[in-house]
Amino acid sequence: MAYSRDQILEQNKDYSNYSPRWEYYIRSFLGGQEYKDGKYLQEYQLEIESEYYRRIQNTPVDNHCRNIVNIYSSFLFRIKPVRELGSLEDDKTVPMFLDDADLEGRSYTALLRELQTYASVYGNCWAILDKPNSNAKTRAEELNQEIRPYINIVTPENVIDWNYSRASSGKYYLDYLKVRENIGTEETTYRIWYTDRIDTVVMKTKGTNDPKLVESIPNNLGVIPAVVLYNQRSPMRAIGISDLTDIADLQRAIYNELSEIEQLIRLANHPSLVKTRDVDASAGAGAIIEMTDNLDPALKPYLLQPSGQNLDGVIKTINEKVEAINRLSHVGAVRNTGTRVVSGVALRTEFQLLNARLAEKANLMQLAEEQIWRLYALWQDKVFDGKIIYPESFDLRDWATDLEVLQQAKASMIKSDTFTKELDKQIARTVIEDDDTLSQIDEEIDQSNTRLGEFPQTPIATPTIVEEEEIETTEV
Repeated sequence: MAYSRDQILEQNKDYSNYSPRWEYYIRSFLGGQEYKDGKYLQEYQLEIESEYYRRIQNTPVDNHCRNIVNIYSSFLFRIKPVRELGSLEDDKTVPMFLDDADLEGRSYTALLRELQTYASVYGNCWAILDKPNSNAKTRAEELNQEIRPYINIVTPENVIDWNYSRASSGKYYLDYLKVRENIGTEETTYRIWYTDRIDTVVMKTKGTNDPKLVESIPNNLGVIPAVVLYNQRSPMRAIGISDLTDIADLQRAIYNELSEIEQLIRLANHPSLVKTRDVDASAGAGAIIEMTDNLDPALKPYLLQPSGQNLDGVIKTINEKVEAINRLSHVGAVRNTGTRVVSGVALRTEFQLLNARLAEKANLMQLAEEQIWRLYALWQDKVFDGKIIYPESFDLRDWATDLEVLQQAKASMIKSDTFTKELDKQIARTVIEDDDTLSQIDEEIDQSNTRLGEFPQTPIATPTIVEEEEIETTEV
């Protein structure tokens, strides 16, 4: 089949609508020079280009987006999901896949974490399960050649077109997928998936040359082996809701206000010199403002220096936006720096909201991983009959407060072995996360007979018991 340039460059309508936003999200997440290159710093009226670029380079990026995404990820992957692989347990390629899931050295867990991180940023991310072409005729030959399925993570800006159809059962299935790969200055490779074949097309980046079909192979799976991990579901298929939807805009506002602070500090320390063009005067580190020539020639140069009174107002505005970010993301208790004072009820509510969001993410991770293992089994001519179970709740508490309460309870000196042992176990769970270590500690605590406030003493010799008839009595 021959392809035209228009066919290759054709985009899904949702892709066209969302691609600018995706670029904004990923730049907001990456921060640094990537963010500065996005030119999210607002230009002043009549500001010259050189001054604008100087402000861009001098303004720091306070990256709230990356911090929040990383917080979500750390909680999600703190507890290992249950993976019962069923018939795949005996598949000798599975250990290799778990150790190196992308054929580039990343473990399956590391790859899932990366997949979830990108889904959090973009709203969704794609995982395509592929398998290298081989001349092997049997599974044994494939095993000898270490031929097995692998995962290729594809972010949304590189999935430029797709289509879902509805089967007679009412279930939707993916029947067309166009992925942009190997983007170069001279040419770009596109892989186009159908349910019956896979086409690889190379097209020159510039010029009007027609694309070249370099490979077309049968798709023996009968399905397109692609999984969409959603961060949050939206009404549109293959489009999710990013965690940065509102947070990125607040970060951009903070970025611009940080530039205002930098400007206020610079102008306060280095006032501007106002003079006519013919006056020979230097402004030192400050700027020079030239007045028009038709003014009073007797007008003397003067220094223009702001008072800096607005600085506190700008700082207050930034703090309010940071608080808004914490409220929208439900991570205020985690990101608290000590200046934020909230009640215990508010703190528990915040943890509950965060737990609800994490539970939703975990549910979508579970669904996506089940689909990954079904496709893996399909590549191996098997049927996945196992199960994947992610946690439904996450242990989110104010650890410092909990530890303080436990220590106070232990100091109460309640004379109960059971009470003391259970307190010790709770303290251990507050400071230690490793399950194996906790199991060993629980066992040691259960075997201990020392009561609270009691200490081992030096054994006392048992006195000799004298029988009654041996006792001599003396009459008085």
